[in-house]
Order: sequence, then C-alpha cells, then structure tokens
Amino acid sequence: MSAPTDEQLLSRHLGGDESAFRALVQRHHRELFQFVFRFTHRTAAAEDIVQDTFLQLHLAGSSFDPTRKLKPWLFTIAANKARDYLRSLSRRRELPLDAPISGTDASEQRFTDMLADGNFGPTHELEESEQRELVREAVNQMPPNLAEALTLAYFHKFPYKDIAEILDIPLGTVKSRLHSAVAAFATIYEALLKAREEQRS
Repeated sequence: MSAPTDEQLLSRHLGGDESAFRALVQRHHRELFQFVFRFTHRTAAAEDIVQDTFLQLHLAGSSFDPTRKLKPWLFTIAANKARDYLRSLSRRRELPLDAPISGTDASEQRFTDMLADGNFGPTHELEESEQRELVREAVNQMPPNLAEALTLAYFHKFPYKDIAEILDIPLGTVKSRLHSAVAAFATIYEALLKAREEQRS
C-alpha cells in the first residue's frame, strides 16, 4: 500500500487526524531545516523558523488549495520567514544547471558535474569533506537571492515553476537568476580553491 501524499495527509489533519500532521512534520522537517540553515547559519534560528513554518501550516492549512502541491507551499512559508529573520538581523535566458559554466568544447565544466561527481577540475586532491566544505563556503558567499535559487534548484531539486512560486518571482526571473547563480558559484569556488592551494604551497 503506497504512502499517503502530502495533500492527503493535510486533508486528514484538517479532518482531525493528529497523526497526519505529525507525519507531515516527520516527512519534511529535515529538508526544511537544511534549506533554512543554509541562509541563517544558526541552528537555533533555523529550528525556530521550521517550527514557525509548521505552526503556520497548522493554523492556515484550511486555506491551502488542495489541487496544488503542498511541498512548494511549505518552502514558500519557510523562505519568507527566513527572509524576515535576515531582515531583522540587518535592522539590529533559460540556463539549466547542466549547462556549461566555463571552458569550451571538451574542456567545458558543468555545475551538476562539479557537485554530483566531485569533479572540480584540479580538486581531485581534496578529500570529500573538503569539497563539501568549499561548496558550502562558496554558496554562503553568494548573494542571498542567487543562493536561494541555486539551493532550491540543485539541493532540493525543485522545478523552475515551483521555484518561481516559492520565491514569488516570474518564471523568466528564475531562469536568469539561475544563470547568474551558476556563474557566481563557479567564480567564488575557483577563488576559494586557489586560496586553499596557495595555503598548502
């Protein structure tokens, strides 16, 4: 018997089934936390935002359109709350991710190849943990709007239309933002890698 969909679980929750809401939390808590933490860099803040996200789902679930997918709506709530948090701190053309980002012909590199295969050009000497550290550092140094789009597209594998919904931007803006994000990531990563190699020499 197949597991119930998110939308079915929400419907059961609205009908009074408490276990359905717990199932939704268990299903999405980890991924939402990872998404938010990439922007807050604070465990406690990310956990608070995720809890607030589920609280809003609990309180406003009846307003959700059951003909749509629940997961993008959850990420929309979390993204908005993460932006609010970051704002509060400050007060106190289509290019798919497998498009070339550098080089020409046989020498060109692709963003998905870099992350999926650990093939960052000269980084074969790096240990896997060092590669992950450099990737995290590069994403952290990107402008927040580009990091958001890249994180949703690559790490959470949302299609363009869902990213547009989550970030509340036109589909065309998603495509151009991802174009810029891939280029920014490559530039920052290469600079970090060069600095790391210079430290070792």
